[in-house]
Parts: sequence; structure tokens; C-alpha cells
Amino acid sequence: RNMSSAGPEGRKKMRECDGLIDSLVYYIQGAIADHEPNDKATENCVCILHNLSYQLEIELPESYAQSIYMQRRNISSSDKTPGCFGTRSRKVKEKQQDTPLPEEKSNPRGVESLWHSTLIRIYLSLIAKSTRNYTQEASLGALQNLTAGTGPMPFAVARTVVQKANGLPSIRTMLHVSHPTVKKTAVSLLRNLSRNTSLQSDIAREVLPDLVSILPESVPESDIVCETAASVCYTLFNLTQSSSHNARLLLNADGLPKIITISMNDSNMFSKASRAASVLLYSLWSHTDLHSAYKK
Repeated sequence: RNMSSAGPEGRKKMRECDGLIDSLVYYIQGAIADHEPNDKATENCVCILHNLSYQLEIELPESYAQSIYMQRRNISSSDKTPGCFGTRSRKVKEKQQDTPLPEEKSNPRGVESLWHSTLIRIYLSLIAKSTRNYTQEASLGALQNLTAGTGPMPFAVARTVVQKANGLPSIRTMLHVSHPTVKKTAVSLLRNLSRNTSLQSDIAREVLPDLVSILPESVPESDIVCETAASVCYTLFNLTQSSSHNARLLLNADGLPKIITISMNDSNMFSKASRAASVLLYSLWSHTDLHSAYKK
């Protein structure tokens, strides 16, 4: 577990180690089958896999990168995907969504297992069944890592989480735990998932009211609460930017007063959340059909 956080070269060596990833997955599967998702060894295994999934899209061996990203040969390398503040064109979005997804191998081995649906379902199972905060956080964090990029692999993982494995109910539960880093990681995962336009209606229906409910009523009390609030605002931005229906959902969940309160706080410590809330407000105002509702 310590070695897996030793940087890119350490991750590369461990990913290439014959049988290591397969053994970790095998152990976790056994723990879940034996109804023992809370033991320390399971936590260690998940934390290792979490670390090995970090920057996986960038650090993939050339052979995997070629086979997975061959379909992207028609997409210009100059098409970048900026963050929430970017003016991402419809064309780039459509190219991302239309990119064919990589085919899964029925018996993945080694590094192939890291993005396979089997392991994605294991993470979701641990999120639902484990009561160990580090195990929950590492499972959420692994999924966050795997959905962080803009290529076909992160998009395929996101679609598996939301549509194939029905993972949103388990992630939604993590929004309401008392452990702040678990909550923060759950929101960060939802932020990644919400970038995919084809998944936004599912995400909004399942978790938008929950996201609004965890926004602070007043000035956030700590850095981690501030970061979580900012991440919630970015996620809501993604969900409402192109959907008047989702913006109305936010309004009906009494989100507007909270967002206004956060946006008006100009202290340096919480500027990140304030800025995110302001961008969200600006985006919400673009839905002209809701102006009268906003004013009320």
C-alpha cells in the first residue's frame, strides 16, 4: 500500500508485476463473498488498486493505449476539454460522446482489470456494504480516478457506473455520511460522471436534490467543506447548463438561497466555493424561461 503511492515509476512497476493486480482483485472478491468487507486486508487491497488507477489513462502502456484509443484517430489532438469555466464547443462534446467504447475482455488480466466492469462492480459493492471509511473512500476514489479523463475508457467506466451497474444509489448514500473526506470524494466522483451529457438526466433524477441538500446554509466552516461545496456547485453546473428541466429541479429543491449565500461570501479562505457558486448562478440565469420563478 505504501509502495503504490510512490509515484509514476512505482505505479508502473506494480501494474506490470505479473499476478499482483489479479491477486488483489481475487482477495477482495473472496472477502465480499464471505461477507467480510470490513477487514483491514480488504482496505489495503482497495487502497492499492485506488493508487494504481491514478492517472491510468495517461500512464497506460503503449500497447493498451493504441488498442483502446485507435477509435480516436479522427479526433484532433487540439480538441481540449476545459473545466467548468471553459467554453467547450458542442462539436467537441459530440465527438467525445460518439467515440466508440473499448471492448471488454471476458477474462481480463493484470492492468486490464483496473478498468474492467468486474472491478467497477466490486467497488460499488464495497461502497454499499463496507462500513470502513477508508475502504469507502478508496473505492469512490478509484472510480473517481477512472472517470477523470476525456477518452473512451473514462466514458465507458462512467456509463458502467451509472447505467449498467446502477451505482448511483450507493454513491448517493455516501453524500450523507458524517466522514468529510468520504463525502468529498463521492461528490468529486459525481462531478466527473456529470460531464457526460448522455448520463446527465439519470444523475439529475437520482442525486440532484441530495447534492442541493448537502450544500451549507451559511459560510463553510473548513477547507474540506469549502472544497466539497465548490465541487457540488460544479456538478450542478454540469447538470443544469443545458437543461432547463434540471435547473427547475434545483429551484424546487430550494437550492437558490444556498447558492446565493455561498456566492456572496468573499473571504479568501472560501473563494473557491464562492466562485463556483457565482458561475452556477450565471449559468442558471441563462434559462430565460425560469426568470419569473427565480424572481419569486
